[in-house]
Amino acid sequence: MKVLVTGAAGFIGFHTARALLDRGDEIVGLDNLTPYYDVKLKEARLAELAPRNRFTFVKADLADKAAIDALFAAHRPERVIHLAAQAGVRYSIDHPEAYVQSNMVGFLNILEACRHSGVEHLVFASSSSVYGANTRVPFSVHQNVDHPVSFYAATKKSNELMAHAYAHLYRLPTTGLRFFTVYGPWGRPDMALFKFVQKILASEPIDVFDNGRHERDFTYIDDIVEAVVRVADHLPTPDLDWSSDNPDPATSSAPYRLYNIGSHSPVRLMDFIALIEKALGREAKKNFLPLQPGDVPKTCADVTELSANIGFKPKTSIETGIKKFVAWYRDYYKV
Repeated sequence: MKVLVTGAAGFIGFHTARALLDRGDEIVGLDNLTPYYDVKLKEARLAELAPRNRFTFVKADLADKAAIDALFAAHRPERVIHLAAQAGVRYSIDHPEAYVQSNMVGFLNILEACRHSGVEHLVFASSSSVYGANTRVPFSVHQNVDHPVSFYAATKKSNELMAHAYAHLYRLPTTGLRFFTVYGPWGRPDMALFKFVQKILASEPIDVFDNGRHERDFTYIDDIVEAVVRVADHLPTPDLDWSSDNPDPATSSAPYRLYNIGSHSPVRLMDFIALIEKALGREAKKNFLPLQPGDVPKTCADVTELSANIGFKPKTSIETGIKKFVAWYRDYYKV
């Protein structure tokens, strides 16, 4: 297959592109190398992909419609795995305009290009943050998600609605993936694991929000990628039992589907920190703080549909995953 992977220099995009290359697909990787975090890390990821025979990199901005149209015209991807986005819950509080351009205008450009190019399947990244003010766990794709508590979450919910409209109007098969907290080697510097390891090794205090009480459904990158690839190979079809009298948010009379991708095993923040301390052989200096604006006390993924439809089951324990990240971090940064 020829697959367009957007956000190819990003954490999940890099790993996804590499996995698809390993199985023999031809990959066009798109990224604009935004300086939201260290561009050198993004360039290092690309350097891992660049020597591969079937990898082509295109530097362009999602919001640049002409550039996106030109990419599709030149490369004619059969499938699109759209992972590029302006990420980060807290950054969206002070910089909402960045999220409109990347996550909404950019996504519209991808939808239009897929529509006019006859793409057979668009898989796009949503987020567990769409569950917002929901308190019933585990979070299910069948729940209503109309109360986001961050602007980032609002843009991801918008993506789901936009994708459904295109699936309905133009019969474009689309699948949305609600990622729960992803971690692992080559991870993002703005994520908790990266920041904690960095600060502990530098003997600096770490900020422990919600006084360490909140819980996250941490999901290891290899498990995430396995699910993404399986979903990309599993084209959505209309749900013949779908009813507009009792609409299920996860399915549709259109070729549209939503899935959670998580481990279904929430970990308390203090336990997460203890595993990092164990892997590093050092104790962290802790600065206890209240829950941040835009954060939620607990996330937990109901992955029933994902397991039933594509046979996905996460394999990596949190202890193993943290050890692998620490090993990568020490090797990459020589510490």
